[in-house]
Amino acid sequence: MLTDERHAYIIRQINQKNTVTVQELVDSLNHSESTIRRDLSQLESVGKLIRIHGGAKRRVAVSTEDTMEEKTVKNVQGKQLIAKRAADIVQDNEVIYLDAGTTTYEMIPFLKNKEITVVTNGVPHASLLTDLKIETILLGGKIKQNTKAIIGTLAQEQMKNYRFSRAFLGMNSIDKEVGYTTPDLEEASMKKVAISQTDEAYVLVDESKFNKVSFVKVSDIEDCTIITTQLSEENRELVKMTRVVEENTK
Repeated sequence: MLTDERHAYIIRQINQKNTVTVQELVDSLNHSESTIRRDLSQLESVGKLIRIHGGAKRRVAVSTEDTMEEKTVKNVQGKQLIAKRAADIVQDNEVIYLDAGTTTYEMIPFLKNKEITVVTNGVPHASLLTDLKIETILLGGKIKQNTKAIIGTLAQEQMKNYRFSRAFLGMNSIDKEVGYTTPDLEEASMKKVAISQTDEAYVLVDESKFNKVSFVKVSDIEDCTIITTQLSEENRELVKMTRVVEENTK
């Protein structure tokens, strides 16, 4: 087996099991212990895993938060594909929740001419929704400067008075063990309330958000349906516990 093939196999095993021993890899790959240890060292040097006594464990990257402006220019085409797929799910006469975020913002042009009501905590979202003459309810509360999201107890209490047909959420990080996470405590609280108040919760993310952990947990991975672009085999293994809707990028 070639080096690249061994490395791919090792990464798959770690993502599935979280940890793997040198002996397990020696037995399954039929290579010497020195070769396997060298493979683990090489994979650790490029940030793919963490070596531990007798084996290796999965590396979890802790992510930070970009501003709204920084998020807007990242992976625009992928976000638009995800957004269109999400908007296609929405039916007339539904009341939906749009979380603050750039991918949910990209949904809005695709919602034009639908007979719906949208509740949102995104200030830019509310502005565009009203420009497109979509019935809109903007939650009240404190505005977070870098993401233009409305947060805080007032907004959460207001949202608890509503019931949504569907909620569409942005998310910073997804990990199979930890679940959905985000860097900000108050934004996480808003997302938690939205999930509790809806019949169907959807998380809109591109593949860069997988296999990462942020500061605050929102929910377990099985609590929401993921809408994304095509996943690698590695990341598909990470999300077996929930339903995934993939938008074909070809």
